[in-house]
Parts: sequence; structure tokens; C-alpha cells
Amino acid sequence: MLNPSLINPIQEETLKIKKYAAIDIGSNAMRLLITYIVEQEGKESQFNKNSLVRVPIRLGQDSFTVGEISEENIDRMIDAMKAFRLLMKVHKVEKYRALATSAMREAYNGQEVVEIIKEKAGIDIEIIDGKKEAIIIASTDLHHLLKSDKTYLYVDVGGGSTEFSLFSNGKIVISKSFKAGTVRFLNNMVCDIVWDEMEKWIKTNTKDYDEVILIGSGGNINKLFKMSGKLQDKPMSYIYLNSQYTFLNSLTYEQRISELSLNPDRSDVIIPATQIYLNAMKWSGARNIYVPKIGLSDGIVKAMYYGKI
Repeated sequence: MLNPSLINPIQEETLKIKKYAAIDIGSNAMRLLITYIVEQEGKESQFNKNSLVRVPIRLGQDSFTVGEISEENIDRMIDAMKAFRLLMKVHKVEKYRALATSAMREAYNGQEVVEIIKEKAGIDIEIIDGKKEAIIIASTDLHHLLKSDKTYLYVDVGGGSTEFSLFSNGKIVISKSFKAGTVRFLNNMVCDIVWDEMEKWIKTNTKDYDEVILIGSGGNINKLFKMSGKLQDKPMSYIYLNSQYTFLNSLTYEQRISELSLNPDRSDVIIPATQIYLNAMKWSGARNIYVPKIGLSDGIVKAMYYGKI
């Protein structure tokens, strides 16, 4: 047993632990991330993921095709939010934010759903626009990846939209959100004009840099990275990602589930997601893509902690 007298009383006093939670209500799934933040005098705050729960409620299928969230999915959302609330209670979370993106902001009953969730589950939801989403994602802590002499294009592919952020000299230069998410692609709702706009934006904003490195976030690129078997600090090359795309595209939806053990709600969206990352690499001239374990939920926690939201 540890002798209490051996514990440094000064260290004990200066060490503080906070528990924050982020709820990301996306177009393909909803996530609850619980993070504990370690504060110690004279040191940088540490963010440690404690729990991540993902619920595959594809709100975008409702919103992008018929324009409203269905009664069935509203009921599923209520149950999920009740569960999230209980999990936050058990974890003794002291502060949380719940943010909804494309699917909720484009559903004509989105605000009505927010009010229902508040009444039935006691969770406050804020529907954010694409610009704010890009800023929050970009606020994720990337300093361990960003080298001051390099240029990075950060790409986050979601179900309803894709966010791009350009970093140079360790600072963000510009961000942009496009209505080009995986669920939209599955429903043939991304026209050539959107592709052209993304290509023009990437080429225009990266042309003055000699070399651009991609940073990818989102469930699909995380899955692709996991399948690669690479170490966390190693990148995937364009050649490797392109070969994976060709391989995945050669399989049927059912084969991706049975042979690769992909979740049913991942097996279809992984194809258009990979296509977006590949095009972003091609248009920016990036040869490699790094995949840190971060996303919108991580950005929410950081933005909340630093008072940005």
C-alpha cells in the first residue's frame, strides 16, 4: 500500500481533472465523446478520451431525400439522447455541448426536433452552420502533427458535408464547407457543380505552396487507416489509398460486410468517402495523408474548454 506521506502535497493541489462531453449529431451517425481533461500548474492541459459511443441513426437519409426527420428516427433520437444523458450522469460529466450538422439544419422540422429532444430527453441541441462546423473541426489540437515549415490540408468527410481547412506555418489560413457528404452521394444528390467547386477551391488555395500534406478525419478514413495496419504516426500514400479504393469498389455491399467485417452503415459510405479524400489529394498534389484520431466531437470538447463555443 502506498504511504500517504510519499504523495507530493503540492502536486496533489495543482492537479485538477475535469470531465467534458461532446454530442455530435451527424448525417450518418450520432456520437457521444466523454473526455477527461488533466490540468496541472505549469503544464499544458491534457485531453484524454474516456468513452466514445456511436449510434448509427442515418438522419441524412430522411433530411436529404424527403426534407424532414421521420417520426421513427425522432423516437430513436429520443432514446439515444436519454441514454447519452444517463452515461454523462454516470461519468459525472460537468459540462457538455450537443451540436447538430447538415441533416438537422436542412430538415424543415429540425428546430421542432430540437424542442422535442429538450422536452423528452433533457438535452439541449444547437444546430450549427457549415462555417462554424469547419471552424470547430479546425480547432482540434493538431500541434503534434503540424510542422511550422509545412502546409496541410485538413479534410473532414461527414454524411452531409465535407469540411476543408488549410494550415500553413502552424496556423489556419482558410476553411470551407461543401455540401458533399457520403449520404448525399449515396442518394445521387451531389452534382458535378459541387465537385467543380471543391476542385477549384482546393487548387486555388494550395497553388502557392510547394508541397501539401493531407490530414484526414471522419469515421471512414479512420476505418481505412485501421485496415492498413500502419502505426498512428505514419501516413497512407495516395497510391495505397487508390489501391484500397479499387479493391473496395470491386466488392459488393454484402461482401464488404461479410469479408471485411465492415458495419452495415459503414459498408456503403466508405466508397464515396474514399473518393473525396483521393480527389482532395489529387487536386492539392498531396502524396500522403495522415489520420489522427480526431473529429468534430474532439473539436467540440476543445472549443468548449477554450471558450470558443
